Amino acid sequence: MRHGKKFNHLGRKTAHRKAMLSNMACSLIEHKRINTTVAKAKELRKYVEPLINRSKVDSTHSRRVVFSYLNNKHAVTELFREIAPKVNDRNGGYTRIIRTGHRLGDSADMCMIELVDFNEIYGPEEKKKSTRRSRRGGAKKKTETSAAAAVEAVEEVATEATEATEEAANEATEAVEAAADAATDAADEATDAADDAAEDKKDEEKKD
Repeated sequence: MRHGKKFNHLGRKTAHRKAMLSNMACSLIEHKRINTTVAKAKELRKYVEPLINRSKVDSTHSRRVVFSYLNNKHAVTELFREIAPKVNDRNGGYTRIIRTGHRLGDSADMCMIELVDFNEIYGPEEKKKSTRRSRRGGAKKKTETSAAAAVEAVEEVATEATEATEEAANEATEAVEAAADAATDAADEATDAADDAAEDKKDEEKKD
């Protein structure tokens, strides 16, 4: 019978169980997430969350207490330097267990246990500031926007009209210049023809 069974012994002696949980806690602190069985993850959560809670107070006493559980100075440094500032605003619930199915072979329930604040997908989202605005303010904003759009449209039309007028004036000027050149050429040809006729007439008179 299970009278007085407060926790899962995980089929191990006390020393073996404590060493295993200590190593798993160090791995979780270092890598921020590990894959294990659901039973081990539940026991690890009860083992590591009090240590994370204690790391919020960065004192010599807290570091010595945490080191007595982890026995790894690198994990203690990582916990107090990297993890504690991120979880400072969270009151418990520092880990998350996500089930990943069954293990091939013995069909054990597998899961991934991770630190909540180090997951970018499920991390806390920044709340957008919601400002309450009256309808009059919104209508005024819409009116200003419509007026600005109308002004831009008028400016565009005026610009297009100016460009079209300039193009038409340039074309007219080119046409006038071409007509003037043609008239000048025709006058020159007429003058040459008249001179040739006068010379021919003089030659005929001399012959007579």
